[in-house]
Amino acid sequence: MAFAGKWETENQEGYEAFCKLLGIPDDIIEKGRDYKLVTEVTQDGNDFSWTQIYPTNASVTNKFTIDKECDMETIGGKKFKATVHMEAGKLIVDFPKYHHTSEISGGKLIETSKAGSVVLKRTSKKI
Repeated sequence: MAFAGKWETENQEGYEAFCKLLGIPDDIIEKGRDYKLVTEVTQDGNDFSWTQIYPTNASVTNKFTIDKECDMETIGGKKFKATVHMEAGKLIVDFPKYHHTSEISGGKLIETSKAGSVVLKRTSKKI
């Protein structure tokens, strides 16, 4: 149940390069640069509900069960099928354009998104 709770972004590394790679417009990148993304996670065993609230107050909620295919959605509204796995305490999933891992380390939520050599690392604190 380590992931359960409400988290707020403390810092991000590689934000602009990652957003540009995904084709996010410059004005949206600028709006989100210093935004404190809020992530709300509920966990019941292997069942998760993962909500991210973005700068425009838009939110995306993905519900999934570890090792079972589910329907997911990106912030851009793209729907896709994915299977979230847990390995060594990390949640791992492949989005359409990148590989994403989430883990709890030192009481922080660490999310890492990789697309080729471009990496976005977001660290969030519990609120």
